[in-house]
Amino acid sequence: MRPSAAQIGQRDRLHETVSARLEERILGGDLQVGDKLDSESAIAREFGVSTRAVREAIQTLVTKGLVARRHGAPTTVVRQDVGEFLDTLAVSVRQRLSSDQSYLEELMAARRMIETEVLGMLCGRPDPIAAPVTEALVAMRKARDAADFPGFVNADAAFHLALVHSAGNRILSIMYDNFAALINEVIQLSSRVLSKSLEDAYDEHAEIYDRVRNRDGAGAVTLVRAQIDHSATRLRIAIEKTRTEEKRDG
Repeated sequence: MRPSAAQIGQRDRLHETVSARLEERILGGDLQVGDKLDSESAIAREFGVSTRAVREAIQTLVTKGLVARRHGAPTTVVRQDVGEFLDTLAVSVRQRLSSDQSYLEELMAARRMIETEVLGMLCGRPDPIAAPVTEALVAMRKARDAADFPGFVNADAAFHLALVHSAGNRILSIMYDNFAALINEVIQLSSRVLSKSLEDAYDEHAEIYDRVRNRDGAGAVTLVRAQIDHSATRLRIAIEKTRTEEKRDG
């Protein structure tokens, strides 16, 4: 005899309940990556459901990428943490960049969102400047004095990374860390279109530093937003220049 609609609905609710409870344990850390789930029969006894409901619940978790199961082996938690997930995301973005360079501009927009949010957080503190921010600015000054363009660009990227890290928000830091290499490449590429001297570039960062140190959030945000927008403009020019050169050489 075929199950009624009511019976099917009840079974669905049972497996959804089991799935939700197991997901809470995984995301909450009670079940760590590499841990084995109990047998289907043990889970069924715990929740007072059929083993069929448990199998359906586990399949839901498999679909979400939270667990993996192989024939004859226990079901294993495979959830990646936020950092690993975003690292994979960064790789995906990099792959898209190779075929659609407009992604570079979208990366700049994401960078602007993170950095301006961070500035607001920092300027609300009694001591908003962390040592790595100062160290990066010093490195920029030394690179400026030595006319070391590559060194200056690397210190530039380190300055912005240090600002994000000093906010102490782990999620923002993880996000920025995983895209830091891409952002550095963007800075390198956009810097090929020279529109300012190293002296002017240093002074710009020094002013941002002073605004943050003095807890002038609005002023710091305005400067950083303008800096990133200007970099995006230079980026478009650099991309177009590269395309023109490729067409000419091809």
